[in-house]
Amino acid sequence: MNVRIPARRLARPAVSLPLAPRRPFISDMFSKLRKRDGSEKPGWNPPKPKVQNPLLDNYLRNKPDSKASGQPQPQQGSLTSDSIFADEPSGPPPQNEDAPEATADKGGELYPGRDRAAMAMALHPDPRGDARWARKMVIRETRYRGRVTRAVALKRSEREQLLASPLIKTSVKKLGMLARQIQGKPVDEAILQMRFSKKKAAKKVLEHLEYARDHAVVSRGMGLGEAEGTKGDPVEIELKDGRRKLVEDRTDIYVDQAWVGRGPYGKAYDIRARGRVNVLRLPSTSISVVLKEEATRIRQSEERQKKRANRKVWTHLPDRPIQQQRQHLLW
Repeated sequence: MNVRIPARRLARPAVSLPLAPRRPFISDMFSKLRKRDGSEKPGWNPPKPKVQNPLLDNYLRNKPDSKASGQPQPQQGSLTSDSIFADEPSGPPPQNEDAPEATADKGGELYPGRDRAAMAMALHPDPRGDARWARKMVIRETRYRGRVTRAVALKRSEREQLLASPLIKTSVKKLGMLARQIQGKPVDEAILQMRFSKKKAAKKVLEHLEYARDHAVVSRGMGLGEAEGTKGDPVEIELKDGRRKLVEDRTDIYVDQAWVGRGPYGKAYDIRARGRVNVLRLPSTSISVVLKEEATRIRQSEERQKKRANRKVWTHLPDRPIQQQRQHLLW
């Protein structure tokens, strides 16, 4: 006779042992974070022994004091007397009788309270490099006995400014037309041309020309003939293409060169029919301009006229008798 016992009953043990409930993760985390008193010592987190480093202890024991060694100490900055952020004094400024003597001792410094060593770190970060560069320049001057090349002499006597624009979202072909349009024109006339141009990229070229003009005036001191009294007398010059031009101010700024440079291509997607996608290449281009003063074109015109005046006149061959010729033909 067979006894049918379910399988789940056979899997049970004969004696059920009581199992300790497992502590969940959240309870462990809160037990670590809860505040304990001084007498309570957790058994599951024993204190770690402190690692001893004899070398570090010896260094800290024998470390010299920075004040005693004479090292510059960082000082707190202060505002100047004419600063708008300075607090207004409640009473009259204190009179210091030793102030002139202290200023005279320090060589008449403008800011005697500042540390020269701290300022030298920002003004001259590489003094050895500056000394090497100065030595190199002295050797170069003595090697050629103080004579410089013609290009270097022109750089010293004439001013110019080269500036490249940021990338403009247009092609080289479209921007090259604007570059040829402003080349050779005075900077004010070039700005006027870009202001009334119908080209889309003319707005970016206008911004770059205005920035280049202001940068040339501030950094190079160009175009200040009227303010400094160095305009000079009006003179008529000859340009490269043979046209005549009247120059009233030698310091007027004009666009000597203008060229474009190709930049990286962007990427865009054009969704088409039947699940197709076309990849578009978006070009980017930059424009560079070289600004010079009218004194350069005056010099070029004078050199062109001098070269034309020194040109030798072409003459025919001299009329002299023919010698060492045979009377009869050789065939």
